[in-house]
Amino acid sequence: MIGEQTLHHLRNNGVVAYPTSTLPGLACMPTAEGLDALFALKNRPRDKPVSLGVLSLEQASTLVYVDAEIRELEASFPKGGLTFILPAQTPLDDRLGGSFVAVRCLANPIARELVAAVGPITATSANESGDEPQLTSQDAGAELGLMPYAILEGDCPGGLGSTIIKITDGGDAGRVVTVMREGIVPRHEVVEWWKNRN
Repeated sequence: MIGEQTLHHLRNNGVVAYPTSTLPGLACMPTAEGLDALFALKNRPRDKPVSLGVLSLEQASTLVYVDAEIRELEASFPKGGLTFILPAQTPLDDRLGGSFVAVRCLANPIARELVAAVGPITATSANESGDEPQLTSQDAGAELGLMPYAILEGDCPGGLGSTIIKITDGGDAGRVVTVMREGIVPRHEVVEWWKNRN
């Protein structure tokens, strides 16, 4: 059960460290004020967008366009293993990608409880830009100077992050999948699935 102080902090544009199925994450609400706090904490350049964590692509569809093929692709791999760069319903803050927003369906139970309580949150690694991430959200949060109520404890497997993919219109070739960053799901598995989807 996530405490009311933590939820109040997050809803009031604070930043919270939380565990994911890969590396510790940092959550803020996708508001200008929340992103100000997050980017300052991470010392992250404004031109490096962060992704959003959601319960499901259904929840994400309030913010981005999600079609049947994307849903099938997401369902074919372990939850939390893929991040999709999708066209926004309405352009969002540039720090979320503007017209194209990266969306990840979170798998960790604590992360999912957080999103169930407040809606979509940022899903960026809990470390200063350029630093190696920690393996627990409590170590990550402490390193960033977060208060105890702004840290949801949990161990993370570590290793690779999610695999980031973008699907674009390739003209006569049809839709094309591009792996922007290979992570926990191997590039060739994504490409092979897409090639054989019909």
